[in-house]
Amino acid sequence: MMSGLGLELGLGVLILLVFFVGVLSTGANRRRVGVLAALGLLVLLVLSFRIEPGTALFGGTFVQDELAVFSKRLFLLATLLGVVGSLGLRAETFARRATEYYVAMLASLLGMLVLASARELILLFVAFELMSIPLYVLSGFRKQEAESVEAALKFFLIGTVSSAFIVYGLSFVYGIAKTTDLSGVVTALQQGHPLLLLGMILTLGGLGFKIAAFPFHMWVPDTYEAASTPFVAWLSVAPKAAGFVVMFRLYLEGVGDPVLLWVPVAAGLAAVTIVAGNLMAIPQQNVKRLLAYSGIAHIGYMLVGFAAVSADGVAMMLFYLVAYLFGNMGAFFVVEAVAQSDGSEAIAAYKGLAQRSPVLALCMLLFLLSLGGIPFVAGFWAKLYVFWAAAAAGLYWLVLVGAVLTVVALFYYLVVAKRMYIEPPDASAGEIRPSATLALAVILCALGVVALGVYPKPIVMAALRIATPLF
Repeated sequence: MMSGLGLELGLGVLILLVFFVGVLSTGANRRRVGVLAALGLLVLLVLSFRIEPGTALFGGTFVQDELAVFSKRLFLLATLLGVVGSLGLRAETFARRATEYYVAMLASLLGMLVLASARELILLFVAFELMSIPLYVLSGFRKQEAESVEAALKFFLIGTVSSAFIVYGLSFVYGIAKTTDLSGVVTALQQGHPLLLLGMILTLGGLGFKIAAFPFHMWVPDTYEAASTPFVAWLSVAPKAAGFVVMFRLYLEGVGDPVLLWVPVAAGLAAVTIVAGNLMAIPQQNVKRLLAYSGIAHIGYMLVGFAAVSADGVAMMLFYLVAYLFGNMGAFFVVEAVAQSDGSEAIAAYKGLAQRSPVLALCMLLFLLSLGGIPFVAGFWAKLYVFWAAAAAGLYWLVLVGAVLTVVALFYYLVVAKRMYIEPPDASAGEIRPSATLALAVILCALGVVALGVYPKPIVMAALRIATPLF
């Protein structure tokens, strides 16, 4: 069995290895450090299944409970897929600066791992910043392109504002609770002090920026469009999952009766996020922007489970995150494969994809069906389960909003499917041959979508086991 800090220490060693191998490598091509990063992450992912939950370190400020272990496995899996998908990046920038790219990704992952176990406000905030700062660097990695620099600046400025919201809110929390320990905050919350509630709401606003809920989503479409696609695939999943883990810790874990305070706030945030995300996705002609707004809508669906403020709601959110990981990352990897072949990210580039690459088109169709919630792929169960949890909590109006907008979402997903399967390819379009590593990432995501669609029970039961102790 691994120690409480085993994964974090192992990742620290991997970061140093990648750094020194990259620095000491000769020649302009340093892509091999990506293979080292992928192998190291695979080892850490395997070792994560040997962690024994229940460890508490540093006076209880760092815990290795079931939620932390599940989250860390999710982060490691997402980062492994992101790194594998990035190995095929062909731009000279990535060959020359691959060391910076992978070290930044791994450093952000380290912040996520610490964040999952943080049970103390200062540690939580520091881990959040350790996760966030490398993301700003990576979003502007193609610094020769004006769009990339603009998107990175927008991401950085809005991310800084969100951090200010969080730290300002936490200052109220500390001022009233007189402790930075989360158990002390929970105790103080029982008294219902208005300034403490204000601090929690301000913090929730800052977290809204991190998870890209409406109206805190402004950075998402530009950043997704301008940044490298494999990085965006990872950005769309892992940091969002980390934000939700923090929300579980702050607003639900052990709170008791005052947990019902967050029902109207979370339900309202979920509803406007679902509506805005889906409606803004409809007119998009760039696939990455379409997936960006679609991702905002999916954050809203996850917030439906949060609004239920129940063990079932949290468990179904965790399952949703796993299903979303495979569906959304897979879709972005297909976008990268098409862009490498055609140099275009427009929906028009998908005309006749089924003839140009039948396997790639089938995988994309599976991802779109999963994101749309069509039976029987992973996304169907994810949406159904969060709706069940919300209905059990009496939030029938929210379930209705989610169900109606799910039908709306099918429109823009099926537009892409129509281009792939019904419209003929352009005369100049040839066969698409993605790199071996990118093809592997696509196939792994497709297998995940199908497996969870056919047999979701193991992940659902594990999620329920994790969520029950929170309440």
